[in-house]
This record gives sequence, C-alpha cells and structure tokens, in this order.
Amino acid sequence: MNIGDYADIVENALGEDLAGLGDVTSDSVIPPQTRSEANLVAHQHGVIAGLEVAAHVFARVDDTVVFEPVVADGDRVAAETTLALVTGPSRSILTAERTALNLLARMSGVATATAELVEAVAGTSARITDTRKTMPGLRVLDKYAVTVGGGVNHRMGLYDGVMIKDNHIVAAGDIRTAVTRARESVGPAVKIVVEVESLDQVREVLETDADRVLLDNLTPAMLSEAVEMTGGRMETEASGGVTRETVRAIAETGVGFISVGWITHSAPQLDIALDFAS
Repeated sequence: MNIGDYADIVENALGEDLAGLGDVTSDSVIPPQTRSEANLVAHQHGVIAGLEVAAHVFARVDDTVVFEPVVADGDRVAAETTLALVTGPSRSILTAERTALNLLARMSGVATATAELVEAVAGTSARITDTRKTMPGLRVLDKYAVTVGGGVNHRMGLYDGVMIKDNHIVAAGDIRTAVTRARESVGPAVKIVVEVESLDQVREVLETDADRVLLDNLTPAMLSEAVEMTGGRMETEASGGVTRETVRAIAETGVGFISVGWITHSAPQLDIALDFAS
C-alpha cells in the first residue's frame, strides 16, 4: 500500500479519539520522560494484514516511537505470536494503541476470513472476490486486506466498473437495453457485469456483449447449468448464500468467481493486543 491510501484514514481516526485535546489519561498518569517496550501480540491464529498502517499510527502520534515488525502482511500466525515490537515514550505508545489495534485487528480479520474461503475452494477454478459492502471510509483498507488473504477485488466503487442489477434492468426496460446503453456510454475498456436471478435471464445476457454474468442466489445445480450455458463465452460469478460450509459446493459448479459480502462487512476482528513489558 502507499501511504497516501491510508494517511487520511489514520488522521481521521486519531482526530476522533483525541479531539485536539490529547490523551488525558496517559498525560495525567504517566510522567513525560517514561519510556516503555511493548509487544503487539495476536491472541488467536489468523492471517495478518495492516502492519504498515499500524506503524503509521504510532509514527503520526510520535515519530520517535520505533515500530519493528516481526512478521509480514500475509503471514499466517499461531495464537500468541508476537507481531511487532514497539518502543518509545510510554504516553505516545498508549495514545496510539487503540487506533492502531482497531485498524490492524479489522484488517487481519478480513484477511483471515478471506483466506479461509480461498483455502476451501483450493483446486477449483473459482476465485474469491469482495463486494462494495465495506465499512464506510475504510474501503481501501478492507479491499487491501482481501488481497492479502488471497482474494481478488471486485470494482472499487461505482466509478470503475458497470454492474447492472435488478433495479437498473427495471428502470432501463430489459437486460439488452441496459447493456447496450452501458456499452455505448463506457466503451470497450470498462467491464460490464449483469446480475441475474434465473436461467432465463442468463440466456438474455448471453445475447449481449456483457463481460460477466453474476448468478445471484442460484442453487448449485442451477449454477452448473448456467456455467454450461455460457460455454466459456462469458465470465461467471456466483453470489448469495456463501458460507464456509457452502463455498466448496458453489466452487465445484465451475463458476469463475464467488463474491462474498460478509468478508468485509461482518468478518470478526482478529484478537490482537498491545502488552507492555513488565
């Protein structure tokens, strides 16, 4: 990641916590000259993502704080693994602690959830992809964490890809009209995805020059039939009802992509803590 991708996120998060007034607890309890050594520790196993972001939080609070990673983004760690060593003024470390942990734990949780699904579909042609169901303001971090977990990114926003959904189709009149208008507007370089809910709609999409058909909430049997219908002429994507228990069966239908909203909107945070050395 580039610092420009997350500098404003960190600035806003720290501003939310400090409100221009500082850390009144640490500033009132700890003498300014006190220094500490601390360990960032993962208390459960998972895939780590966001160490660079966490390091920036500490640096933004106090550039004399030293952040030394012990692992790297993308590493799978066991419970009780030390992720980084943090040394410097005690006040500064404590001031940065919660913001750094909030971002690191969230990103690692997203990476871990993604990795579990990627592992579950190993050996198939399916790739796990995210959606726009991200935490407002944190999309760039959420989507980066998905790639760390082995997934791929769908469009980043409304600006970089066309996804024609049910309401677009209703408003346009039909699938062919919607795709034709989109292609005339965006040209050949922008990918067009059409979401469908039936095999009849798959047939309609195949009569257009869309790039991908998104098969929403179809049964595995229907997914297999849809993949066969496309005959490789168009990318296929499955969505809806994707869990750790169902993802393998979905992948075995032959779809090229499986999009999962919950890996960014509901993935549990990884349990990560900052422990001062006694």
